Amino acid sequence: MLFIGIDLGTSSTKLLLSDGKGNILNTVSKDYPLIFPHPGWSEQDPELWWKACTDGIPELLEGFDASRVVGIGSGGQMHGLVALDINDKVIRPAILWNDGRTAEEVEYLNEKIGREKLSARTANIAFAGFTAPKILWMKKHEPEKFKRISKIMLPKDYINYKLTGVHCCDYSDASGMLLLDVKNKKWSKEMLDICSVSESQMPKLFESYEVVGNLTESAASALGLPKTVKVVAGAGDNAAAAVGTGTVGEGKCNISIGTSGTVFISSDHFGVDPNNALHAFAHADGGFHLMGCMLSAASCNKWFCEDILGTDDYASLQKEIKPQNLGKNHVFFLPYLMGERSPINDTNARGTFVGMTMDSSRADMVQAVLEGVAFAIRDSIEVAKSLGIKIPRSKICGGGAKSPLWKKIFANVLGIPLDMVKTEQGPGFGAVMLAMVGCGLYPDVQSAAEILVSTSSTVEPDEKLVKLYEKRYQEFRQIYPEMKGLFSRII
Repeated sequence: MLFIGIDLGTSSTKLLLSDGKGNILNTVSKDYPLIFPHPGWSEQDPELWWKACTDGIPELLEGFDASRVVGIGSGGQMHGLVALDINDKVIRPAILWNDGRTAEEVEYLNEKIGREKLSARTANIAFAGFTAPKILWMKKHEPEKFKRISKIMLPKDYINYKLTGVHCCDYSDASGMLLLDVKNKKWSKEMLDICSVSESQMPKLFESYEVVGNLTESAASALGLPKTVKVVAGAGDNAAAAVGTGTVGEGKCNISIGTSGTVFISSDHFGVDPNNALHAFAHADGGFHLMGCMLSAASCNKWFCEDILGTDDYASLQKEIKPQNLGKNHVFFLPYLMGERSPINDTNARGTFVGMTMDSSRADMVQAVLEGVAFAIRDSIEVAKSLGIKIPRSKICGGGAKSPLWKKIFANVLGIPLDMVKTEQGPGFGAVMLAMVGCGLYPDVQSAAEILVSTSSTVEPDEKLVKLYEKRYQEFRQIYPEMKGLFSRII
């Protein structure tokens, strides 16, 4: 048996082929562009996602027996608004998770409707990236297009529709729409009414490992696969990545350093941060999780190195950082290049360097970027600790985790051991695992994780560095409150 995992990302779709033992047999990546119509806006053409699949899956299967493929799972970028008309045609480019146009709608939801009501109905408050504010924005600014909406979907669900003809969504991804009653796993009628949409316009809800259908004849033909292939509902990218790192069941933690950064804490039980600084979502294993999400993580390093310094040789830049300077950097960086979600929820926040002097070096600046992302992740960890959650260690994954220096910084900023898993394929591997469960190869997600996920290496914190970084973190956390009022005035 063979399984295909689809990782529908912001800049590319990554495809992987696995056997039933979790061995990765082949991978293919297909890039596509983002659209930035206005400052702070971020859009994408959903047809590019489907083209990435129709081009990439036949390439993925070259040299393999396609008839052995039995299941497909997907993990995808969350929150994006995909609006379809009565003929299931895309009405407008998808408004993505990192789009910041909905400040007015977020304020309306949080202040007029009220945070307490939102939290009671959905376990969350409004953030600019969530889907509900995007729907309200479209209703106000594109009323004619809004009237044409027949189905509202999320990015990976559009792919599942193209595969199966079924309008579907899983609970983990639906949790980030601000339209789901997360505790009771059903659409919130009150929230649908607020957004002037009906339940008939929403996709059918599934657990992430449940089969939503088989390939349509046209999809099977386009992909070179048998129509018997089963497609599971899949999961939001962070939940899928958590499955792929074995972050399932009670009390596990995963830190992902990708384009965005996340702290993901799994639980068998539903729970809500009373201040809603962390998201309370359903998990792909059938349980729940708390999640802190920062909008710019590894993308901060990419921006500074490529756009500012003009090089993509990250390793060489990091070699300039002397080990004896760790924990002693006098330059700080606020990593809020796209505004910020967790835990400050401020669309006006901006990336900021603080503390530079005439002897500040390029290495200091690069170090500040790496440390700033780690400090911001710790902000969410501190919220979890305030709820009585113990985090004695964590998995770490994502592109940023490939840097030994960055992992070392994270381990010492957080003061905990960080484990790298043997197979680090992000949401794609988690999606494959969900497909295996859906096809009956494993009885449940936790069983699959216990068998398929193992640790390859661990970064241990150094007691001296932990103390140095504790002091730096306490200084870092004072910067944003001082800057907050200025940010709102200069936007």
